[in-house]
Formats: sequence, structure tokens, C-alpha cells
Amino acid sequence: MSHLATVSMASPAMESLYPQKDMTLNKRDGFEDLMEERRHSSDLRYAMRCYTPVLYKDLVPRTPSALRSIVLKSDQVQYVIKQLSKETGESPDIISDEASDILEKMGHGLRLSVVRFFAFALSKIFKALFQKVRVNEEGIHKLHQAIQEYPVVLLPSHRSYIDFLMLSYIMYTYDLCLPVIAAGMDFMGMKIVGEMLRMSGAFFIRRSFGADKLYWAVFSEYVKTILRNGDAPVEFFVEGTRSRTGKSLIPKLGLFNIAIEPFLMGEVFDMYLVPISISYERILEESLYAHELLGVPKPKESTSGLLKARKILSENFGSIHVYFGQPVSVRSLATGTVRRSQYNLVPRHIPRKPSGDVYRFLDAVGHRMVMLQQKNMVISPWALVATVIIQNLPSLPLSDLTRQTLWLKAIAEAFGAFIDWPRNVTNDKVIRSSLALRHSIVKTVKDQVVLCQEVTPAEFTVENIFKYTVSVLMCASYRNQILHVFVRPALVTIAFQNAHSCRREDVYSCFSYLHKVFSDEFIFLPGDLVKDFDEGLYLLVKSGAIQGSHTQIYISEKGGVTISFLSDMFRPFLEGYQVICKYLQCTEHTDHFTEKKFISEIRSYAAENILTGAIKYNEVLSMDMQKNALAALARLGAMEKLKIANGNVYKVNKQAVTKVANMLAPTIPVKNATAARL
Repeated sequence: MSHLATVSMASPAMESLYPQKDMTLNKRDGFEDLMEERRHSSDLRYAMRCYTPVLYKDLVPRTPSALRSIVLKSDQVQYVIKQLSKETGESPDIISDEASDILEKMGHGLRLSVVRFFAFALSKIFKALFQKVRVNEEGIHKLHQAIQEYPVVLLPSHRSYIDFLMLSYIMYTYDLCLPVIAAGMDFMGMKIVGEMLRMSGAFFIRRSFGADKLYWAVFSEYVKTILRNGDAPVEFFVEGTRSRTGKSLIPKLGLFNIAIEPFLMGEVFDMYLVPISISYERILEESLYAHELLGVPKPKESTSGLLKARKILSENFGSIHVYFGQPVSVRSLATGTVRRSQYNLVPRHIPRKPSGDVYRFLDAVGHRMVMLQQKNMVISPWALVATVIIQNLPSLPLSDLTRQTLWLKAIAEAFGAFIDWPRNVTNDKVIRSSLALRHSIVKTVKDQVVLCQEVTPAEFTVENIFKYTVSVLMCASYRNQILHVFVRPALVTIAFQNAHSCRREDVYSCFSYLHKVFSDEFIFLPGDLVKDFDEGLYLLVKSGAIQGSHTQIYISEKGGVTISFLSDMFRPFLEGYQVICKYLQCTEHTDHFTEKKFISEIRSYAAENILTGAIKYNEVLSMDMQKNALAALARLGAMEKLKIANGNVYKVNKQAVTKVANMLAPTIPVKNATAARL
């Protein structure tokens, strides 16, 4: 008997992981609406008020130009300049000039006058766009204290371009030191706006550095110098980019490693990581994201594009909740986990890659920060409504939608979700209001709720399928906002169904495989497989869906509805991965193929099968799912990933692909890929 038998089906210790009802009420009551005061007082007076931010206790004030000079003269940058001079034969002065040019393009140029302009302009914009901007003041108070004690790294979730503007606006409102923000170089290309962003605290970096040693040295030293001195909180998105799907993304560790290195090298006693959860009732880019997921190129950031987007000011985007999490001490995370003494073996100015234990530490902390972001997300009623709609396509009666949404709300709250359900408003009105706010996604026809882009069987063409899928992906992006609440119990449910066994060991074995397959889709803390299984099992027991002993698991008499709903919630991912496996099994691959060609061909193949009715879920057309599936198959050995001069190519291992397909679920009856070729 394995270790699984030692954990109780409903361990009391686990109950502390999930908030009780009174804690949920406290969380709700702890939010303050920033827009309330803005709607009743002068925006100009607000922008021009006395701004006296709290600062780091050991701060030695310096100008942005002085900061750039310190970076350029640093041991690390000078070492890399000398090394490159030896390697290339170029004069150190020429390379130094190049480093100076990088710094000029990269560095922020914070000016209070520009900050005040943005405070005034954003007040006008936010009042037009949002009904409320709600902030947890307890988190603000803790951040106020943290900034004074140690260098601070702000780690917000990333769902919209509004994110970094909103955070700076909030920091200004509460007299907190404005952060310096890592922004993509494409923003710098925006005339006037790019420079204004720089003067508001943004510093610009390339999307990728490749093997550019000088750029990496300048960039890393710039960030570390700001943190060592405590000039300002450093803000970046640990997910790396905006999530187009509404799900959290796997953390990117490059900038994360740079930010934590001053502590690992003993240059600061401690640092604080502050996870920040930004929850949108309606996302400005919802339509843009859906089109991007179907292969439409992302529009280039430009001032003209920004001006054309003014029409959105007439739209209603509901409310935003911004939750500042508990500052997390890096020192407490590292104690007993990582050996900092290794940094004493090599001079500190010599660049190095993180060792195995440091990388594992960074990976674990990165995942933990994203999970803390998820934990403090505020779920809108629409996320529940969208979940019910997406599982009942093409339509369902409004009365059924209301009933199922209320049932889902009860389950979600039992599982620990914070639902921002309006008080003193009838449930029917809450549902109707949610539908009205998403008039671009859904509509009500003769008391039936349908997607705006309806497609009847007579209209089924590839073009119409993609138009319909835009609405599907927009709706699914809001369902995706709550998947982290259900993913563990849902995977236990699917494992129970796929295992065809009541033995706990068999269910765990199947869960373990699903957990591994979908680790690119959902956030799991590395090394927490058993804990994730026990959590999922505990929540299913708590909801009354299953019962059993240490060795056996059974569906309860009333558990069928919950089991069915949870498995259907994640069915699009199961089917999507199966379709991709089926395509790879049925297609003859005579040579290696690129990711770009794979995505193009699988999209055509999936669209054909949707037309014939062989595939139920249009989400397989999403580029995000296709890329995640490709990464999972490579990780599982079903695809061999090979590096070439221009990137990566893949080679199929059909036997391994068949094993993955068989482990996911019964075979999906899709036609052979006779026309599609890689």
C-alpha cells in the first residue's frame, strides 16, 4: 500500500486551506472603490495634490541619469565589455558606447509632471470605462510597510494593457512610491506616448535577447542596481505576457532570476515579493484576443491605433478588483532550500547561469506567486454564467441558465472561490445584467440564450466556423477565469472515469498522468502531485460528490450531477488534445516540421472535423491549446524537439502519441488526415 492510504479522505488540516464564509465576507468588505471619490471631486485637484510617497529606509536618492552612469560603470558591465572586446577584437570604447546606447533606450526617466498628467487623464478614462475600481486597503497598508523595510518586487497578474496603468494609478492615489515597470520595446515605438510612459516609470526591454551578452549584462545590472539601492519597487509580469485565454500562464524565470539575484548574492538582507491579482468583469481586449488565438496577427502598438480605440470609452466594462497580496519574504522562502554560499565561489561580477537547486527554487517560487494571484482573484457572476453557457451550446433556456449558475455558485464558494455576487439584488437581475454587459458575446432570443455568432447546420462553412469560434473563445475566456478553482477535483473526477476502477491507487495513477499532460495548461506547484490529488479528493468529499475509504472511492447517490459537470468543464481540453494526437497518428510525416506549420495544418484538420460534426468543441482551434499540446507531447516523449539554426523542429513518435491518446479518454471518432500534411 502506498503513501496515499495515509491521508484521510477529509483531512482536518486541509480545511484551513479554504476560506470559511465569514472570511469571504471580510474579504468583500475590505475593498474600497477608488472611483467613488473621483466621481464627486475635481480630477485636476487630485492630480495636482501634494504627493509624498513612502520610501525605502536606506534609499540614497539619485536621478535616472545617475542610475544609468552607475550601471555603465558597474563591475559586471565592464567585465562583459572587456570579454567581448577580446572575443571580437573591437575596441572597449566602441562596445562601451553601444552599452550606453542600450541604456539610453532602455532606462526610465520618471518625472512627476508627467505622472500628474497621467493621473488626470486616467481618472477621466477609468471613470468612463469602469463602474468601480475596488482595491483591498489592507493590502495597501502592508505594502506601505514593506516598501520601507526592504526592496520590493511587484508581481501583478496580466490580462490587459490596463494592468500596469492601473497599478501606477493606485500607487499614486495611496502615496506609494511609483514602481519602475518592465515594458516591451514595442511600446517605445509609440510616438509621444512611448516617451510619456518612460517618464511615468516604464523601462523598455526587448521581447527576447538571444545570445546578446552585452544587452543581457546591461539589462540585468540595471534591474539589480534599482533593487540594491531600493530606488523604487520593480514591477514586472511573472507570466511574461498577457494571457489571451483568461487562464494563468506558466511563470517565466529570466527576469525573475535577475530580480532575486541581489538577495542570493547577499547584496541585500531580504526582499519582498508582492503578488497582485487584477480581476476584470469585462476585458477590453476580449475580441482582439479571440482573433489572435485563431491566427490573426496582433496589431502593432501605435499612437494612431490608440486614438482609434477611443470608441471604447462609450462602452461599459463593469468593475475591476485589485487585490494586493501579503508581501512574501524571499529570505523565508530560501531558508533551507537554496545554498547561497555557491555565489561566493566565483566573483560576483562574472555572469552565470543559475545552478540546478537555484533553478528549482526559482521555478517553485514563480509557480507559488502565480498560485497566490489565482487564490485572490475575484470571480464575477459572468464567469459562472459563461461556464454554464459554454457547456450547453448552442443554446439553453434563461430559466435553466439561472438555476445552473446558482448551483455552480454554491459549488465554487464551497471550493474556496470568492464570488463578487451583488447584495440586495435578485438573482434573476444579476444574470440578466451579466448578459446585457456582454452583448457582443451572447444574446437572448425567445427566452433562449445563444452566442451572437450563431451558425445553423445549413450555414456550416469553414469561414462561418471560424466566425462562430470567435464567440466561443470569448465566452470560454471568462470560464477559464475560474478553472483554477475546479482543476484538481475535476482531474480526480476524470481520472475516476478513465480508470474504470474504484481503487484509489488506480484513480491516483490516472490522475498523475493527467496532471503531467496538462501541466502546461494549468498551474501546479512542482512536487505537489500527492497534495493536489488529496485536495481534489477532499473537495469532492466536501461537496458530497464522492465517498469512500482509504482504498476505495465511490460516487455518492447525489454526486452524479457534480461529477458530470466537472468532467464536462474540462472536456474541451481532453478532446482538443485527443484530436491533435489523432491527427499525428493518422498523418504520414516524412520529415521534421516547425511549430508554425503544425499549427496551420492542425487548424485546417480540426475545422474539417468540426464541419462534419466529428468534433464537438471548437476550442481545439485555439492557438494556445495547440502550442500547449505540442509542448506536452514533447515533454512526454511523443515528439522529439530538435534545435536548428532558425529555431526548433519536431519529429513524431507515433507509438508514444498513441499511448497519450489512449490514456486521455476513449478514442474520438474523427476522420483520417488524408488531405492534411505537415
